[in-house]
Amino acid sequence: MGLWLKLFYIFFKVGLFSFGGGYVMLPMIYQDIQTFGMMPADDFSNLVALSQVTPGPIAVNAATYVGFRAGGLGGAVFATLGVSLPSIIIILIITTFLIKFKNSPTAQAVLEGIRPATVGMLAAAVIFFAKTSLVTTDFFSLKVFQNPLKQISIPAWVIFFLTLLASKKFKIGPIALTILGGIVGIWLF
Repeated sequence: MGLWLKLFYIFFKVGLFSFGGGYVMLPMIYQDIQTFGMMPADDFSNLVALSQVTPGPIAVNAATYVGFRAGGLGGAVFATLGVSLPSIIIILIITTFLIKFKNSPTAQAVLEGIRPATVGMLAAAVIFFAKTSLVTTDFFSLKVFQNPLKQISIPAWVIFFLTLLASKKFKIGPIALTILGGIVGIWLF
């Protein structure tokens, strides 16, 4: 039961203090599960990939996966409740006072501060995923100057650039891109 409460606490805190969706929550989730030694970085990176191809919000999928890995079915339930409950509580409070906050300069100032913080959290997620999927762990050491081509994953960069091209030029949606990325990954790896 102690582990389940710890999972609830971790994910409640993540759900309460992160704004902007699942990708913004990922650095906080990763930091907390590393603090408690619940999952290595490679497994966390795989978890995010799985969260992409399964239905539902990324944060809920991640919480369920981490909770199940750490504490079985009970861990999954407590982690999922933990990440979901803050949103439910906050939405109930906000809808109660929506009219009052709508034109408030203070509320607008809060949102102006949250927006750049959200972009920063998204950038942190991008850097994390670049480290775990596009380059080796030695890339950020001095060894990169010895043989830089051995420090990058060329198949991963091919998938990355094809995804950018397909998304921006051909307007292919994220679901199709995720499935195509998996297929190309099977072919290249």
